[in-house]
Amino acid sequence: MMMFKSAANGNRIASLGALAPAGVVATVVYVLFIGLPIMALLVRAGQQEGFLAGLTGPLVLQALRLTVITSVISLAVVVVIGTPFALLLARRGPTSRLLRVIDTFVELPIVLPPVVAGVAMLMAFGRNGLLGPALASVGISLPFTTVAVVFAQIFVAAPFYIRAARIGFAGVDPAYEEVSQTLGVSPWQTFWRLTLPMSRPSLLTGATLAWARAVSEFGATIMFAGNLTGRTQTMPLAIMTTMESSLGAALALAALMLAMSALALALLSVLVRRRAESSP
Repeated sequence: MMMFKSAANGNRIASLGALAPAGVVATVVYVLFIGLPIMALLVRAGQQEGFLAGLTGPLVLQALRLTVITSVISLAVVVVIGTPFALLLARRGPTSRLLRVIDTFVELPIVLPPVVAGVAMLMAFGRNGLLGPALASVGISLPFTTVAVVFAQIFVAAPFYIRAARIGFAGVDPAYEEVSQTLGVSPWQTFWRLTLPMSRPSLLTGATLAWARAVSEFGATIMFAGNLTGRTQTMPLAIMTTMESSLGAALALAALMLAMSALALALLSVLVRRRAESSP
């Protein structure tokens, strides 16, 4: 089987003909363009005398702790709210114009500059925002708090999960769900026993992408939550701060984020491979 796959891949490359050299050159250029900065980061980080100390420094540990906690909370909220929302979008009828518009609107935060998202959240939840006076009347102040970090992460990360979940749910034939319910299985049980398992790879892929986006969030966070050490200073913000005082700590944070991103990418690659292997 592996020999047949290798032969098939070779035939695909050979079918490119005169385009193959251009593809090879483009691949080398891209790999060098992406790989050299990453290699430079790792080399310079390893050359810093305070690198190991920077990994265990209080600033790094506080930023890491805050980033992990807020990103996990954000992901949990995105999954709880985004799953039924994505299911509704996937099962919308051909005449559901409103849901079609909402489906397009969901992806707006992906193309919206994060700084603009932060300003928009200030205009909505800030002291002088649309909901600011109402929130202040009950003693709630969101800007420049840890809750604001979670809000910013949810805003930018949710579309990645919702889009992947919608694609996963849309790939489940509704006929299976109809047959299940005709056999006496409730819609809730059908969802848990049939729809959810069949769309699990897409859900896990979306969750991985959403978590990675939440961890790397910068623009919306600094505009809406600020850069307060131990309170709103996540790892991306800490990198910016430490660049002004300690290159070793900044490189330590950057290397740590690189490792987290690589881990998320590796997990995503495994999920995609399993999905490809399980598909007919």
